[in-house]
Amino acid sequence: MGKTYARSFLETRVLRWSELSILEINPSFHEDLIQNKLGTIYGQADSFIASQELIIFAVKPQDAHAAFEHIRPFVQPNQVALSIMAGVKMDTIMQGVGLSKIIRAMPNLPAQIGMGMTAFTATDEVNRQELIVVQNLLGTTGMVLYFENEDQIDAATAISGSGPAYVYYFMDNMIQAALNLGFNESQAEQLVWQTFMGSVHLLSKKHLTPNEWISKVASKGGTTEAALEIFNTRNIDKDIIEGILAAHTRAVDLGKLTNKQD
Repeated sequence: MGKTYARSFLETRVLRWSELSILEINPSFHEDLIQNKLGTIYGQADSFIASQELIIFAVKPQDAHAAFEHIRPFVQPNQVALSIMAGVKMDTIMQGVGLSKIIRAMPNLPAQIGMGMTAFTATDEVNRQELIVVQNLLGTTGMVLYFENEDQIDAATAISGSGPAYVYYFMDNMIQAALNLGFNESQAEQLVWQTFMGSVHLLSKKHLTPNEWISKVASKGGTTEAALEIFNTRNIDKDIIEGILAAHTRAVDLGKLTNKQD
């Protein structure tokens, strides 16, 4: 995800190449970043960190504390930290690097193509100008939504963060049904992909709710109604809600584990 953001910042020209510095201590990743010309690449933390206005943490949550220790000697009190690490609380980041200006964001996979949904929040010490700058940076990968309550970031993780997998799960099963009905793989994929794309675009262009669109498709005694009756009989709607609530519970639990101090 860090590479996604770096590429997006440069492609949308919100940052120039000379304004972007990347710390990557893994030698294999380091070389890849150099080849992709995503800014000035460093293999070790050094004094260059002190000159940065914004420090972005884009490492795995389990690597958070190691990253904090690596850069803490070089951070300055006025710097802003932006975290896209899943589950790592702002208090943990504050304690880890000694900064008070923390912004925590939760992007999702479609950020890779500029169609992402990012939820974010910030500590009170982040001023309005700093918040706007970071919001513009996050907006290069899609839509952004600010929340005052940090707990809502975990909730957003269960909805938009994990959400693409729910969509792909349903698509995969529709493709399987199409194969069972005799379509070949290419035909099945085209039928399902375009159905999803068209449905989402239609929803975005017209001022109707998903439920209102369902009623327009499902005529009395028709084919759609026959499918919906099966879904309703088997309480698939409740299963979906329960699944998302389980994702939220897991996000909270993982956060508790990640935020335990060593």
